[in-house]
Amino acid sequence: MSERYKKTSPYFATPETKEYLDHFVIRPILAEADDIYFTITPSYHLRPDLLSYDLYGTAKLWWVFAQRNMNVLLDPVFDFTAGTQIYLPKKSRLQYSLGL
Repeated sequence: MSERYKKTSPYFATPETKEYLDHFVIRPILAEADDIYFTITPSYHLRPDLLSYDLYGTAKLWWVFAQRNMNVLLDPVFDFTAGTQIYLPKKSRLQYSLGL
């Protein structure tokens, strides 16, 4: 695991050398029965960082939405459009699964 990247980074599990990052290793966000089904509102259109801040207290977890909704959000920013329905992991589950 990376020592350079923090636990909130999508690159935390990706191996690295002094010169480069290795192939990207996805940090899976597993589906849970208590995930919230959410319709992206106009205030969050193309702004997963804002939703991350409002839900989790940090904008650094913007990538979690794309990992949890890989079949809906192929591009983590440009597919994050108003009216799109996604699942939101609860903060307590996220803290546990990411080790925060």
